[in-house]
Amino acid sequence: MYAITIPEPGGPEALVWAEVPDPVPGEGEVLVDVVAGAVNRADVLQRQGFYNPPAGASPYPGLECSGRIAALGPGVSGWAVGDAVCALLAGGGYAQKVAVPVGQLLPVPEGVDLRQAAGLPEVTCTVWSNVFMVAQLRPDETLLVHGGSSGIGTMAIQLAKALGARVAVTAGSKEKLDRCAELGADVLINYREQDFVEEIREATAGQGADVILDNMGAKYLERNIQALAVKGRLAIIGMQGGTKGELDINLLLRKQAAITATSLRARPIEEKAVIVAAVREHVWPLVPSGAVRPVVDREVPMDDAATAHRLMEESGHIGKLLLVAP
Repeated sequence: MYAITIPEPGGPEALVWAEVPDPVPGEGEVLVDVVAGAVNRADVLQRQGFYNPPAGASPYPGLECSGRIAALGPGVSGWAVGDAVCALLAGGGYAQKVAVPVGQLLPVPEGVDLRQAAGLPEVTCTVWSNVFMVAQLRPDETLLVHGGSSGIGTMAIQLAKALGARVAVTAGSKEKLDRCAELGADVLINYREQDFVEEIREATAGQGADVILDNMGAKYLERNIQALAVKGRLAIIGMQGGTKGELDINLLLRKQAAITATSLRARPIEEKAVIVAAVREHVWPLVPSGAVRPVVDREVPMDDAATAHRLMEESGHIGKLLLVAP
C-alpha cells in the first residue's frame, strides 16, 4: 500500500507519499480500506517532530478515517467484511489501509457520505469526552468554545445546542462567526476586536461561562478563569497559545472552579473504547435528523497532504479538511 511518511521532521514538504508494507490486523482488530482521512492539529505537530505516536501505533499521521472493512483479525465479532465504518485512530489515517482496534470503530451514520464520515470520529470523541463526560455540561448552562469555526468548535456548537445548552464562541473573522451562528451559536465574539471575558460576562448577566472548551492553553489561562462562572469547569484540549502560564489560585478557589486537561491519542484502548461507545449511544442518534453533521471545508487528495497541512496552518478553513485516498 501507499501512505504518507515523514522521513525527516519539517514543513509540509516533509510529507512523502511512499510505498510501505500493508498492516496486518492483530487480535481484536480489523483492517480498513481507507476512503478518506482527516487532518488535525496533532498531525502538524507530528510532522514537525513534536508529537510522536504512542508505542505500538502506526508511524504514519492521521487520527481518524473512514472506509470499508477489508479483513477481520482474530477474536473480532459483530462486524463483517464490507461494512462501511469510520474510526478513531492513534495513527495511520494518511494511508490506503489501517488496522483498527474494534472498540474504536463506528458505523457510518445514516445520511452521511462515506468520505465525509472521516471528519466525525476525532471531533465527536473529543467533544463528548471533554464537554459532557468530564465537564458535565448540562441543559441551560453556557458553554464558551474557543476556535468556534474549527473542526472541534463546529462539533461542540452542534452537540451543545442539540442537548439544550447556550453556546458562545470566539473566532477571528466575521465569516467564521457567521458560520458559527448558522450552526447555532448564540454569542459571537471576534477575539481580534473584543475581549472575550467582558463579552461573556455581558452575555450572561455577569455570571460567566459554566464550561469553557479551550484549545489555546497558556495564553488564555488567566482570562479563562476570569470568564468562568462560580463552579465553572475549564477543559483544556490544546496548547496553541503555549504550555506555561500563571494561575490565580485565589480566584480559582473563590469560584470553586475546576480545570481539566486531556489528550485522546495516548489513552489506553480500553478508555478509547468507552468514549467511542458513548459517542455511538449519545451522538450518533442525533446525526440522521441533521441536528449534528460533519462540517467539511474541502477535500484534498491524500498524496497531496502537504497542501492540506498548509491550509491547516493558514487557519482560513472552517470545519474539517479531508484527505481522499486514491
